[in-house]
Amino acid sequence: MNENSAPKLSKAPFIIGDLLLLAVAAWLAFRGNPLDTWHVVLLVAAVAIGAWLAVAPFVIEFNAKLKMAESEQLATATAQLGNLEALANQIASAGSEWQHIHQSTTQTVTAADQIAEKMILEARNFGEILTKINETEKNHLRLEVDKLRRSEGEWLQVVVRILDHVHALHHAAARSGQKNLIDQLTHFQNACRDTARRLGLVALLPLPDAVFDAKQHQLLDGQTAKEGSAISDLVAPGYTFQGQLLRLPVVSVNEAAADKVEEPDPQLSFDDRADAPA
Repeated sequence: MNENSAPKLSKAPFIIGDLLLLAVAAWLAFRGNPLDTWHVVLLVAAVAIGAWLAVAPFVIEFNAKLKMAESEQLATATAQLGNLEALANQIASAGSEWQHIHQSTTQTVTAADQIAEKMILEARNFGEILTKINETEKNHLRLEVDKLRRSEGEWLQVVVRILDHVHALHHAAARSGQKNLIDQLTHFQNACRDTARRLGLVALLPLPDAVFDAKQHQLLDGQTAKEGSAISDLVAPGYTFQGQLLRLPVVSVNEAAADKVEEPDPQLSFDDRADAPA
């Protein structure tokens, strides 16, 4: 309840005045004589003034409460204006702080941009260094691979030539007809081929009673043969290394039997892997 309430207005005088006027109006209306114009005017005036006296205290009380409410709203508005002034000061302070924060943020963003540019530059330099290191390492590995390939080609050439000479020895023993010598050289040749097979070097031998096929056999230099000619002798076996063909078997056929030699040409004992068919 509001402590500053409007003062109470006594309604008794108004009610008494209203009753008196209504009594006068009733006396004029019911006194028994006909009413003339002045009596009617007095009657209406008495009723109107009585009605006004009945309503007047409530109107006066309502106006007082209305003015009181307006006064309270004015006081509230004044207090709110004071709060608005304090709020304006706070907003001004917040604006200065925001400006300071904005300046700090701008400096931070500028520093971050500089750091990002340095990081990008460092990353670019690091990438260039890595590229150079990779190129150097690739060149080194390429040289090492080339060396290994040359070394592999050299030892393959040596092994193939050794196996060719072993085959030539076995072939010579077979021509001699000495069974013990043939058996010993056969075991020796098989042992050499088994050892080479463990390294991936496999001998290719034509099938018994095979016919000459240029895709599966080759002749010595200077010799020619027709397709389907019977193979008379195996001059040197063919070889594959780890599934890659090194050389086809070197054979002789009946048409070239007179020109057959006992040992293969050393130049035919090994074909460079780069020139051999896949």
